Parts: sequence; C-alpha cells; structure tokens
Amino acid sequence: MREEEAHYDIAVIGGGLAGTCAAIAAARLGRRVALVHNRPVLGGNASSEVRVWVCGATAHGVHRWARESGIMGELYTENQYRNPEGNPYYWDQVVLDAVLAEPLLDLYLNTDVHEVDASGPHDARVLHSCTGWMMGSERRITFHARQFLDCTGDGLLGHLAGARHRTGREARSEHGEPWAPDEADEALLGSTILFHTKDTGRPVKFVAPAHAKDLSATPILRNRVLRTGDNGCDYWWIEWGGELDTVHDNERIRDELQAVIMGIWDHIKNSGEFPDAENLTLEWVGSIPGKREYRRFVGDHVLTQQDILEQRQFEDRVAFGGWSIDLHPIQGMYADEPGARQRYADGIFHIPLRCLYSANVTNMLFAGRNISATHIAFGATRVMATCATLGEAAGTAAALCVTEGLTPRELAHKHPEKVRRTLLKQDASVIGIRDDDPADLARAARVSASSHLRRLAAEPTPAAPGEPYPLTRDLALLLPVDPALDTVDLLVHGAPDDGRELTVELWGTGRPENAVPVDHLSTTTVTVPPGGPHWVTARLEHRPDTPGNAVLIVRACPEAALVLLPERVDGVLALRRKADGDAAVDHDIPEEEGQLVLEWQARGLRRHTFGFRAAPDTRAFTPEQAVGGFQRPYAGPQMWSSQSLTDPSRADEWLRLDWDHQRQLVEVRVVFDDDVDEYLNNLHRHRTPFEVMPELVRDYRIQALGPDGTWHTLLAVTGNRRRHRVHRLDTPVRTSALRLRVDATHGARHAHVVALKAYGE
Repeated sequence: MREEEAHYDIAVIGGGLAGTCAAIAAARLGRRVALVHNRPVLGGNASSEVRVWVCGATAHGVHRWARESGIMGELYTENQYRNPEGNPYYWDQVVLDAVLAEPLLDLYLNTDVHEVDASGPHDARVLHSCTGWMMGSERRITFHARQFLDCTGDGLLGHLAGARHRTGREARSEHGEPWAPDEADEALLGSTILFHTKDTGRPVKFVAPAHAKDLSATPILRNRVLRTGDNGCDYWWIEWGGELDTVHDNERIRDELQAVIMGIWDHIKNSGEFPDAENLTLEWVGSIPGKREYRRFVGDHVLTQQDILEQRQFEDRVAFGGWSIDLHPIQGMYADEPGARQRYADGIFHIPLRCLYSANVTNMLFAGRNISATHIAFGATRVMATCATLGEAAGTAAALCVTEGLTPRELAHKHPEKVRRTLLKQDASVIGIRDDDPADLARAARVSASSHLRRLAAEPTPAAPGEPYPLTRDLALLLPVDPALDTVDLLVHGAPDDGRELTVELWGTGRPENAVPVDHLSTTTVTVPPGGPHWVTARLEHRPDTPGNAVLIVRACPEAALVLLPERVDGVLALRRKADGDAAVDHDIPEEEGQLVLEWQARGLRRHTFGFRAAPDTRAFTPEQAVGGFQRPYAGPQMWSSQSLTDPSRADEWLRLDWDHQRQLVEVRVVFDDDVDEYLNNLHRHRTPFEVMPELVRDYRIQALGPDGTWHTLLAVTGNRRRHRVHRLDTPVRTSALRLRVDATHGARHAHVVALKAYGE
C-alpha cells in the first residue's frame, strides 16, 4: 500500500456530470483541480454502467429554446457528432475526452473518498483534506485543497465534514409547499436498474434464474405496462427503495431490482402474451442501482416548489432548469398509484448560487442532486443536464473563491456580479441576465453588418408548396415583436363550399423566457373565401413598450386549414393546442390539469412553420443584438441574422466592430447559434437528423483593419462544430476595427451570431 499527499486549489469529489462540469469549469479558469471519482468511468448515472438518459430543461422537448449551453451543451453537441447512434460506450469517451483536454485537471478514477479532516464549530466548519482509497492500485491518497466540491450525489463528503443536511420530505408547514405532506418523514425516491434487449434474428429461449420475481404475486402486471420494444429508461418505473435507506440498504435494493428485471423478462419471453419477443434476448442488465435521492445539503437558500412554479428570478441565479416537479410513490414499482406525478412551470425556472454552498462548512460547495432544495423542488432539479449546469456554476464559484480569497458566502452576498459575468463569459446556462462585463471592448464599439434579416415570413415555393393542416384544433405562431406587429397575413384553405370567418387572437407570454399564451391582448376576425389557399390579413396593431414575444392564435374551424411549410423561420415557432387523445409526455403518467406548456405543443411541428407574412419589418436580428448582452433567446431571439444566403456553403456575410480609436486586442470570443430549441439526448431517445446543427457557422475568419485601410486575417477556422469559440491571439493586435466574416454554415440559409466579444490586455 502506498500513502500519498496531493495538493490542489480545488478538489471535486464525485465524477458524475455535475462533478465533471465543475472540475472542467474550475480548470478553465486557471485553477489546479483534482477530480476524484469512485467508479472506473465518468458520468455517474449517465455512464455506460447505469445508462440513464441525460435529461434537462428541455424536458423531452416540452420547453422551447431550453437546451443547456456551456459545458453541458458542448457534451451534448459533441456526442451528437461523434455518436449519432447513441452508443453508451461512445458517450463515456465524449465525457472522458472533455476532462483529459484540460491541462490543469488531474483525474483520479476508482478512488473512493471516505475520510475527511475538518475542524471548527458547528456553524463554521472548515474542510482541510479528504482521503480516498484507489481500488486496484493500493494507493491511499489524501487531497488537500482550498475549496472542496461535494458532487457525490449521496453527499458523503459533506456529511463527514459536518455539513447540515436532511433526507426525506419536509412538512407542508415548513415552506408552505402544496405538495408536501402534513408531517415530515423519511420517504425518498427509490433507485432503478435498467436493461437493454436486442433482436438476434432467430428464436432465443430464456430460462429464468431461481431468484426471478414472480410478477403475478406483485401489483406490477396490474399497474405497469410491459412492452417488448421498450429499452433502458423506458423502464424508469422499475424503481424501489423509497421506504428504505437508499444508501445503507443499497445491496438489498439492487437484489430486488435485478430479481424484478428477471421476472419481467421471464414474463415477456415465457408468458405467451408477447409473440414478437421470440427472437429477443437480453443484451445488457445493469449491476449498479441508479440512485435518485439521499442527502440534500442546506445552503443559504432552500429552493422550494413555489420558486420553481412561480419561476422566481433570483439576483444571484447561476443556472436554469425546466424538468417537471417529478415525484414518484415511495413504494416504487409496487405502488398501486401511477409511477409519477409531474407538474411543469410555464417555462424554465432559475436556481441561485445560495443553493450551491454549505450554510455551515465555509469552504464547501456542492452540485447535483444534493443541492439545497426541498424534496419537492428536488423533483425538478435532480435530472442530470440540470445537475451539470449546477456543476459548472459551482466550479466557477470555487475558482473565483480561490482567486479572490473569498468564501462562497462572501462571493454570493458581496460579489455576485463576478459569478454572473464569468458564467456569461463562458456561455454558461443562464437566462435573462445581460452580460455587462466592462472588460468586453465590443460593448463600446459601433456595430454593423453586411445585412440583417428584416422580414418575418414563410411563403410557399414551387419546390415546397406546403400542405393543409386542418384547423380541427387551435393553432398558433409565436413571433418576436420588435418594434410592432401591425398585421399578419396567413395562408389559409377555406371550406370547399362557402367562406368562413376565423377568429384570430394575440396573446402575450407573461414572462420574457416563456413561449406560451398567458395574457390576452386583442381579438380580430378574418374572412376566408372558399377553396384556396388564400392570403388573408389579420390586423393587430400591437405596439409593445419593449421588445418581446407574442403568440398569434387561430381558433379552431374544422372546415378550414392553415398551410404548413417545411421551413424553419428564425425566432418563430409553430404550436398546436393539445387535443383529446394526444399522447402525454409519457404515455403512462396522468397529466395534471392546467399546464400551459403541455397544452401548447410543438411536437410534430419543429422545423415547420404555418404560412405567414408579418408587418412591419422586424428589428429582432439587427447587428446590435450580437453585443446586446443576452446569449439565449429572451423576449426574442437575441442574435444577429443575415439575410437569406443564396448558397449556405458559400456565405459572404460579416459582422463588424468599430472603435473611435485603436484598441489592443488579445482575445476574441464568438458565440454562434446551435439552435437550443433542438432537443438532444446522449442516448438518443429522440433522434435528430443533424450530426451538426445546420444553424451553426461552419467556416469563418476573424479580421482586423490595418492602418492602410485593408483587412488582415488574424485566424481562419474551417469545419467548426462548436457554439462557443475562444480565440487567444498569438500576439496582441492594435486596430480600430474587427470583423467576423462568415464563409459557410452547416446548411442554414442565414448566418447567425449570438455574441461577438473582444478583450484587451
């Protein structure tokens, strides 16, 4: 056995997606980081050992423009390019490569931390070091650091250090949460083991092991649905342990889950009810329970059900989520009630920095499912893409604490702008905060462009004439309104025998980050002649005080139809109102009433638009948007878009910054558009046809204006597939103007730039 001492600025314990993103974020900010993980592969529940889908704020496509950016966004899009088939082993390599790319980050796999050295009174503990045993190598390693991050999920590091935490459910009286029980208890969400099958092309028998569960002696056959085509997380409901201790009873829970999987497969193969299972065999069965819940730490703020459903905008918000409050019965798969109860906010919700550090251990932050949240709120924050964004925020905060000599509490209460500006500089997952970084020289520049998109419209062409989309239900268009929406022409098929009147309404979205109709603004009617299609004009006269989104609703008229075109229009969404019989987000979960994001769906309409023409011209895509400070859609698309390109593979568009006098530049950052409305998933529950998002700029040049009035190319990039690009110039450049020249996109008909930033010494 070897005894070792290791010294770092920051020690991140736990290598799930939260810990991985925390470690990468801190290392990118110049700190020496140890990432310590007790498994042989990174990713936690997302790894090939457990194989849970990485879900987040999009909530399987429920929320608009909600896919995570920052480090989690990089992992999503890199996996999409490398791993279009959703191979879990390839996903492991995507995560590992992201860690190995950071020279200041040291990775310790198979290292189980179970000892700590901490001191101080209960309300001001200090964590000095933690010690782990590297299995297989007989190395006992003590990690010394100035800041520690508990990303273990179960919260063991913080528990050993004396950090305040709780398990189970709070009483309703504690936070006034409507879903909380009358009395506090120790109930938890259970753990799950998954399995995958494959078709061998020939009959395969299955002889059940002796420990296989007899499903007829359980409520499973009565209350859950078995399908031969389901794999992996389709069987999320194989869950148990909520009435136990999910850590100390882990082995018992694992044995029960595996016995049930064998019982399920025995029933599918041998009951005679599934003739299409004859050629199927088990390809993989997990051996590690994927835990949902255990300790939740207490920070300076405890996130609640109201924080989520009311979408409270915290001044110190550092990340967002969008998953439903998703709670399961404590009996899990043996419950008679449905496998989950879910409630969505009208849009994404925000998470403050005060939820990411310990209230009583002065140098410990945390991220993942163990953050400071009630059991109810945890039901929405626990999904892994959200945990990853929390990891990036916590890692960023830890790096700033080391650099500035602050505690996490001092950083959150006295210098929240440092965290906000750093996260925005890194293109992290923050919505509704404007980047006001005084170091960004682009903020003081005059901005111009070769062109910009002025006219919002989707019109048929001979190659794409569109098709009727019956108005058997309410249909809608979400449109950016800047400066006004005087009229919208709609392309409509009338009834075959007589004209019809359509009711057209305009609604506000309530919040800048939402995409649902909340506030009624006006109603008008339009007359549609028989046959068609015909262009008809809805007069709206909407002139908001500030730019924002509006929802144009065309009420149902079964004899008429809008024309659906196979075209994606920037900043515009086609929506349809949910009708009786429409599938829920999950077929087997009953929906709560009154959820607007489920009532108004884009399912089946993505990258399509109803034929329309809006007037007057829009200002939503002017070049100034690229220095406006917003890097996510928020009350509009928040990006520069060129006019339509004649050939996306040979673009000739540019965005330019001019200063009154020469500036010395050392770094240029660009945020491109990778269509954060496109739902991605690491194992491809939903398959998008694009390995690289078409809207992403593929080839570009960054140029500086020389004293002779000619442009000099500082760097040229081809084959780009990243949203956020950081270019440190080899030598400082003095210039009075900077130009980003777009040479090609990955297929989109417009050049898009979300942000262009320039920094001096």
